Amino acid sequence: MRYVGDHRRQTHRRIVENASYGLRQNGAEGLSVVELMKLAGLTHGGFYNHFESRAALVGEAIAFAMDQTAERWKKLANRKANEDRFETLIADYLSSRHRDNPRQGCALPALAADVARSSPREQRALASKLEKMIDILVEMLPAEGPQQARQIATSAIATMVGSIMLSRAVGAGKLSDDILDAGRMTVCGRTHKRQRRTAKAMTCDKQ
Repeated sequence: MRYVGDHRRQTHRRIVENASYGLRQNGAEGLSVVELMKLAGLTHGGFYNHFESRAALVGEAIAFAMDQTAERWKKLANRKANEDRFETLIADYLSSRHRDNPRQGCALPALAADVARSSPREQRALASKLEKMIDILVEMLPAEGPQQARQIATSAIATMVGSIMLSRAVGAGKLSDDILDAGRMTVCGRTHKRQRRTAKAMTCDKQ
């Protein structure tokens, strides 16, 4: 019986993981249940042994994809000094590697537009994981107050996601690269200005 339970969990995870790759590559509206199961090397006959609906699988696949991004962010943060973590993450996200590899990339630029037209269940799955991603960025901004750090983190993610979406939409070429460069400059420049204002205020307080 234990083997049966373990096998079921492994199969469930395999379906979710492969669906997450397929959805990021093709969009949430671009794959049927048959196609989603085929990605895991399975027939669609067993689908309802694991999920009550297509929306349930899509919700889990979105959560899986966003957890992958969150884990990548944490690993990047752990490899860098505190003052370098934020900019390192921005540079990694707004890179040609990420732009050119949606299958392994962040779910937000790949799926946000589709999820906006999807079920509340899928929207809740995305929103819950987005909150966790915001929290990771907030931890990289210890010099800011909680409210300011959250505002910066939310603004950064919005800019990053939009930059990746637009850079993919225009195809390969100089304009696509320029969009990524502009996104990096916007996010990092905004943070530098705020940090300078904070440092200046602290200096004035000491005088």
